[in-house]
Amino acid sequence: MPDNTSDSKGPATVTAPTTSASTPDAERSELLAALAKARSALTSTVRGLDDEQLGERPTVSALCLGGLVKHVASIEEEWMRFVVEGPSAMRYDLPDGVTWAEFAAGTAREFPQWAIDHQNEFRMLPGDTLAGILERYERVAARSAEVIAAVPDLSVAHPLPEAPWNEPGAVRSVRGVLMHLITETAQHAGHADILRETIDGQKSS
Repeated sequence: MPDNTSDSKGPATVTAPTTSASTPDAERSELLAALAKARSALTSTVRGLDDEQLGERPTVSALCLGGLVKHVASIEEEWMRFVVEGPSAMRYDLPDGVTWAEFAAGTAREFPQWAIDHQNEFRMLPGDTLAGILERYERVAARSAEVIAAVPDLSVAHPLPEAPWNEPGAVRSVRGVLMHLITETAQHAGHADILRETIDGQKSS
């Protein structure tokens, strides 16, 4: 859970990873820098907002700014576990007797906890605060830098977990994971910019 003890109006920044001897080559440094830039674009959209505004849904979508930051942090954290542990870090099991067709249609008699957690990532839940969400994102970013620095080769790949959205037998390299995270973070930063402008007319840049 986010740390709720800090000032909810703290600075909306995520620290970029520092290039050091632990970052073994230029390519991974550049990829981490691109990811840090995308994170900064996302977190800049929540600057100056209070916790209530973070939960507002000002468009026809169900997205809110706080939820977007939570979601992207969770996705990055999950992919870093994938880099370390492989497909066992991303299990998409369904309850006994539930089919993917029922799951997709929303008619399943029971939904797995991973799906419930995924939905909650997009919401501001009781106890969520701006400070707590950003502090968690800082920790995720720091862990990502550690994981990527420790990988011997960005070409190291793992099979993707079994799921309808993954092709059977598909694999993803560490390089592919980083490129995916950069793309997804930047995409959500664009969503967040629209939400922020709709809330109070402010733009992230």
